[in-house]
Amino acid sequence: MKNAHDFYNTTEKREIISVIVQNEDSVLSRISNLFSARGYNIDSLTVAPVPNSEYSRFTIVTVGSARTIDQIVKQLNKLIPVLKVIEHKNFIEKDTVLIKFPIDQNLKDIDLIAQTYNGSIQDVTDDAIVISATDDPRRIMNFIQVIQRFHPIEIVRSGVVSIER
Repeated sequence: MKNAHDFYNTTEKREIISVIVQNEDSVLSRISNLFSARGYNIDSLTVAPVPNSEYSRFTIVTVGSARTIDQIVKQLNKLIPVLKVIEHKNFIEKDTVLIKFPIDQNLKDIDLIAQTYNGSIQDVTDDAIVISATDDPRRIMNFIQVIQRFHPIEIVRSGVVSIER
């Protein structure tokens, strides 16, 4: 039977971590090296500048035990030029997907399904239809599964972005 300490060390959970960094060369490399050197996986990584500042925000989604997550946070805090590490507890998260379909697919059905996932048609050419949807990452995964029956040509996801409530 596992005790509380064993449970803490082995139960894996999904975690979203934001890292505010000084915009400098090789910051992305340093962060990704920290994960790879310790055998940690990054499920999603987005990076964008913080408006009107010299900083950027990394949003990292990873999975690990509480102990592993604690280690990741401690190691991130030691990196230069990391200014702040935020473990999200009460947050809103979104993921965006772009999907391209052959033009011969049912435009009305695709649009209707996309609307269910906060999506819409973005472009129609002689050859293809492109839709986008932005929603909770689990709903985006479901949307991708549902839309497979229309034989997508290409699927591109943005990665998770999040903000504390």
